[in-house]
Amino acid sequence: MGPVRIPVMLFYRKLLVVLFFLAVSLVSHAQFLTDMIDTTTSVGKGILQLYKKFDHIYITGYIQPQFQVAQEKGAHSFSGGDFAPNSNSRFTIRRGRLRFDYAHMNPRDQISLYFVFQFDGSERGVFIRDFWGRVFENKWQLFQLTTGMFARPFGYEVNLGSADRESLERGRMSQTLMKVERDLGAMVSFEPRRPDHPLHYLKVDAGFFNGQGLNATQEYDSFKDFIARASWKPYPLSKFLFISGGLSYFNGGLFQNTKYTYEMTTDGAGKLFVVDSADGNFGRKAPRKYYGADMQLKWKHPYGATELRLEYWRGTQTASASTTETPPTLLTEPYYVRKFDGAFAYLLQNIVNSQHQLGIKFDWYDPNTEVKGAEIGQNGNNINATNIKYTTVSVGYNYSINENVRLMLWYDFVRNENTSLAGYTGDVKDNVFTTRLQFRF
Repeated sequence: MGPVRIPVMLFYRKLLVVLFFLAVSLVSHAQFLTDMIDTTTSVGKGILQLYKKFDHIYITGYIQPQFQVAQEKGAHSFSGGDFAPNSNSRFTIRRGRLRFDYAHMNPRDQISLYFVFQFDGSERGVFIRDFWGRVFENKWQLFQLTTGMFARPFGYEVNLGSADRESLERGRMSQTLMKVERDLGAMVSFEPRRPDHPLHYLKVDAGFFNGQGLNATQEYDSFKDFIARASWKPYPLSKFLFISGGLSYFNGGLFQNTKYTYEMTTDGAGKLFVVDSADGNFGRKAPRKYYGADMQLKWKHPYGATELRLEYWRGTQTASASTTETPPTLLTEPYYVRKFDGAFAYLLQNIVNSQHQLGIKFDWYDPNTEVKGAEIGQNGNNINATNIKYTTVSVGYNYSINENVRLMLWYDFVRNENTSLAGYTGDVKDNVFTTRLQFRF
């Protein structure tokens, strides 16, 4: 079979369009879950395949086999899930993803439609992760509409894809309040695609979502979550220093399926949950409101880069007595309303060259900011272990062997606050060491 011949001018025109599209869509970090596929590492090998006449399809995937050791058997962990009662070590496939991206260009070589579906497979089964489509407005090149199952536009860490994220897992707060990150909904985005637009660095996402995400098989009430994020893409303060950031807002709620609501109060005996059992509570909207702010600072140097990321959330979460996760089904037990806050901080440093990276990650999640330490369980009150604050310091080393293989070695130091509850008067032994080898194509 002879070589494929493409008219020179047509080839360069297509190539320029694709490179422009990539530069615009990837400037705010390619690893964001709702961004276009990152082909920056394979432009030379795959750009023509992506734009062949038989559909503009791009296929990628990765697998993350890993080995973990916990301090004790049966440790509760946010690093890949709890350990079995009689085990403190395990081999797992943390994630096995296969993703299909389809791009359609209009007659003027402008992106007009983008479609994604992604599956996750492991020893636990096969699940969907992304099923969404995006329509582009091309008159002013400012707006996009996305609908389907996709990542909620809240915060920075939630939207970092697991194939590119430097730490092994998202923080405890992300995993609790935004479990599995995705939800069914529709979102409008303002994102100028012309490089000369005065608001080229600004991106605003706003949408409505069911609320339960992938934890539920169907919507169980008529309330919808409104989620919005305004972000500023990496802006050059100098040739080597870049800054970016964002503000996030979440306003949602749950159908209250009982008249019993517990909230924190203080009486003569101290702090405790007090029930409100008014008949009018049944059917009302139990609150879920979150506020977030994030900032990223990146300095490029001969060794690679140094990056600092900071993110803080606070708000109100309604759940049950035993967990602060958003319930996947309508609760038949009393509802608990708690004030929370938490944060994530990353310090990433390349050493020797860009293949070697050291990382330190700090995160905390306080599910109930109205009670602290020894007040939990004090004098036999009804404040249980669900309300304990956890702080995690993770230290790690990442080695990018090549563009398709990465070795990750991380140790999580997990610390709970000391309380008056049996089993939590000191620190629980739940530290975890993980070694992961990620294969990617």
